[in-house]
Amino acid sequence: MSPQAQGHLAMLCFSALVAGSFALGSLAAPQIAPVALNAVRFVIAGALLAAVALASGKVDRGSVRAPWRYLVLGGLMIAYFVLMFEGLKTAAPISLSAVFTLTPLMAAGFGWLIVRQRLTPRMMLALAVGAIGALWVIFGGDLASVLRLGIGRGEAVYFIGCAAHALYAPLVTRLNRGEPALVFTLWTNLAGTALLLVIGWPEIMATDWLALPGVVWLTIVYTAVAATAATFVLLQFAALRLPAAKVMAYTYLTPSWVILWQMALGHGLPPGIIFAGVAMTGGALVLLLKQE
Repeated sequence: MSPQAQGHLAMLCFSALVAGSFALGSLAAPQIAPVALNAVRFVIAGALLAAVALASGKVDRGSVRAPWRYLVLGGLMIAYFVLMFEGLKTAAPISLSAVFTLTPLMAAGFGWLIVRQRLTPRMMLALAVGAIGALWVIFGGDLASVLRLGIGRGEAVYFIGCAAHALYAPLVTRLNRGEPALVFTLWTNLAGTALLLVIGWPEIMATDWLALPGVVWLTIVYTAVAATAATFVLLQFAALRLPAAKVMAYTYLTPSWVILWQMALGHGLPPGIIFAGVAMTGGALVLLLKQE
């Protein structure tokens, strides 16, 4: 399998795992402070990554050169995750997953600014189609809502987090100095964990951990293992093999995955009009992945 094909497979898995965090996160978000939840998930994910990375024998002193790189990347990722759970307090999972699909457009802009990754006309068309499809889902296919910019607080908060996520992908390419994806991910995760513990310590101490419902612990474990440790590695792995815009192209699958997750959790299907926007995001994915 070519390096490019490996990158595409990694991002396919990434999109499915990320979608699960929307579906489960919407159930847990009202029960716990976003910073406290993410602090625990980052600690768990860090322990898992450390065990795997140390077992691989690839961790060396050279990988900790310029530790400021990991603080920058870790800060971007905790901003994304914390704002995601803050958004899930008031926004529907499918709507928030549509906001996530705006990430490729932002990633393309950051990719040009940081590493001069250029877009072809077809890629620009794909990003435009995907953005329109995402907005269709966010506004529920209601043109009146579009005209009055009736976007909810949850979507607006999460959009800021998505901007941080979009900046992360090209920065990985710029800041990586030959470290393996697993090792680079480990130090990024540990830096993010340290920042979360410092920033969120009051909320962590104020949380009654023993009184939390089971769905919160399920979400913490899932997001730590699948949506943090695994997706960190997958994103870093793909970012070193694909342009930033194509890495983020797989976010266009997220609304479709979320619909499947919602069905599996017994929440049924969204209104039919929503599927027009989902179809547009799927078309954008096809356009972005087609070889030049």
